[in-house]
Amino acid sequence: MIAAKENFPQLTPAEYFTWEEKQLEKHEYIDGQVYAMSGGSVNHGRIAIRLTAMFDNHLENSGCITGNSDIKINIVETSNYTYPDASVTCDDRDKTTTQYITYPCLIVEVLSPSTEAYDRGGKFRMYRKNPVLQDYLLVSSTTIEMDLYHKNDAGEWIIINYKEGDTIALKSINLSLAIEQVYRGLDLTPETTP
Repeated sequence: MIAAKENFPQLTPAEYFTWEEKQLEKHEYIDGQVYAMSGGSVNHGRIAIRLTAMFDNHLENSGCITGNSDIKINIVETSNYTYPDASVTCDDRDKTTTQYITYPCLIVEVLSPSTEAYDRGGKFRMYRKNPVLQDYLLVSSTTIEMDLYHKNDAGEWIIINYKEGDTIALKSINLSLAIEQVYRGLDLTPETTP
């Protein structure tokens, strides 16, 4: 998804929740500012749906919650809220909230040319404040490749690059899958603006 800053006065978190309920579009909330979320490409949507379905099927009867791009994440110890493309939480604290989750172990962002730098930089800096987060998966929508930021047992973030022929290992949810499963049937020809 693509975020664009709206020209609104700063809102409190309570004002943001009340205001967003009345909107047709989703909006992220960062440091009191509202950012409209626009749609992505067809590949972006198909990849996000496919990953969410794989996670949900894998975690059936586990007690974990699989989220799509409609579930907000509250950045730990802040009043900031984002909408990742997919997420998974297995934390009981997230079963008591109805408007967002706070403690995902896995977050997925499908990359767009306009958001890739933010997803790799500022957004990841916010997400990694979460002590429960173990895997942050960045997925290309134009080539068969993914980058996994994984927090190892020493608490260090390492990056693993996956390409065609590789098996992705998401230790946070104990799932391994061939990268081709995510990209099957997609036309990866670069899109042009009409």
